[in-house]
Amino acid sequence: MSTLYVINPNSTQAVTDAIDVALEPLRSGDAPAIECVTLAEGPPGIETQRDVDGVVMPLLKRAAALENSAGAFVIACFSDPGLHSLREQSARPVLGIAECGVLTALSIAPRFGVLAILPGSIPRHQRYFAAMGVTDRLAGEVAVDVGVVELADEQRTFARLTECGRTLRDQHRADVVVMGCAGMARYRAALEDDLTIPVVEPTQAAVTMAIGRVRLGGTAKRFGK
Repeated sequence: MSTLYVINPNSTQAVTDAIDVALEPLRSGDAPAIECVTLAEGPPGIETQRDVDGVVMPLLKRAAALENSAGAFVIACFSDPGLHSLREQSARPVLGIAECGVLTALSIAPRFGVLAILPGSIPRHQRYFAAMGVTDRLAGEVAVDVGVVELADEQRTFARLTECGRTLRDQHRADVVVMGCAGMARYRAALEDDLTIPVVEPTQAAVTMAIGRVRLGGTAKRFGK
């Protein structure tokens, strides 16, 4: 059976490990195998546009080496680095967690909010949401102001997630919250319990879609073909 590769484009193994744990409920005996991969050439965290641009070529190289055994690829970074380039390169379905996380949120409720890691992430995300054509349903985006590596500090991170999540819910009137970094995966269930509104973890959303694509035969290989 082919493997669904989830590529973490940063080099922090702890982030990959947290993603792997978050995906456990999606594993089953008759489903595609899910393997989480760390891009050793990436920065510790993807926090700037320069970081996003810099991981594209190593990501494409790593994916090319996995192509023959792949059923699908998921890019586990909320900036979806290299998404369209990998779609051009690969014959497999390629999904980005930002795109899938937002689309999943829109299937749940009218207005979504996003928890960014840093204030500098917000303009980058806003450009992407505009390109997706979803800004009219964006309630708001708030930065927890905790870097990717620091997300492992559970007490500090969860306190900031709950504070910012409540801001999105109460002040921005978000009906559903999307976690804006794959490194937040371990906190989804507890945050949803605290906020009492749906919380979308985007890697789970993307992998769920990817499993469906693989089981249905991959569907359309490329747009327009």
